[in-house]
Amino acid sequence: MKEKILETIKQYNTIIIHRHVRPDPDAYGSQGGLAEILKASFPEKVIYTVGKEEESLNYLRRMDVIPDDTYNGALVIITDTANQARICDDRYRLGDKLIKIDHHPNEDAYGDMLWVDTDASSCSEMIYEFYLAGKDKGLKMSNEAARLLYAGIVGDTGRFIYPSTTEKTFSYASELIKYNFSRTELYDSMYELPLHIIKLNGYVLQNFEMNEQGVASMVLDKPLLEKFGAKPSDASLLVSTLGDVAGIKAWAFFIEEEDQIRVRLRSKGPIINVVAKKYNGGGHPLASGASIYSWDEKDLVMKDIAEVCKDY
Repeated sequence: MKEKILETIKQYNTIIIHRHVRPDPDAYGSQGGLAEILKASFPEKVIYTVGKEEESLNYLRRMDVIPDDTYNGALVIITDTANQARICDDRYRLGDKLIKIDHHPNEDAYGDMLWVDTDASSCSEMIYEFYLAGKDKGLKMSNEAARLLYAGIVGDTGRFIYPSTTEKTFSYASELIKYNFSRTELYDSMYELPLHIIKLNGYVLQNFEMNEQGVASMVLDKPLLEKFGAKPSDASLLVSTLGDVAGIKAWAFFIEEEDQIRVRLRSKGPIINVVAKKYNGGGHPLASGASIYSWDEKDLVMKDIAEVCKDY
């Protein structure tokens, strides 16, 4: 499939790359990393990366703004996005052909061509593997592409501590750091937090609730976010914090947005994406997201999480 994707890319002059809404480093890393590889490999082609910008990720990449007619006769590639509902910018449908590259469970097999590898630590890892498969067929790596792919791998592996991290992950990372970019600057941008978010994190650690079965929750409603001067996207940066708590099995952050309550689910073992699917979401077995539209649904979510943790 990697060879087929490369041959398809060679057939198009305009390539537009999308990723998912509410992006994370792997979304930006895979999207931007692929774009930079293609720019270095095929300077005659026009490559765009599109989608609503996430201000906290501006250090990685800025998005292109293009008119609708740019999609005429263009190849569209979607990275790191499991289902069509989560693709950022609905204009992805306007292109001539659609390719999906992803590492989430393939429950929405959209696109004319699909490459899905659920064993990959990240979509950025897949993009580097795509480069390796095509480096003898015209693909070139650049320093900027390496920086973006490395950031995506680091982000989706939690700095190489998540179970998805494999020997291959470390091997690819070791190759990427040979390129000319500053890991120190990258880490600082990824993990330094402003003082008000640090204080919010302190509140989370003091106020989360966990039962005897190791099931935990944290509610971050609008008044609380306003108290700390935080946005919903800021709060999402803190979800992994509870992973350091001894005895915890699975946990949920309930983060209130304008039109919904985002549910961020994490687990140390129990499969929690089955819960996410019940509530307008999905994702990885141990890291998923969902949406609810009433605080009354919170107890239902927690009951379902407790159920999957019961026999673990």
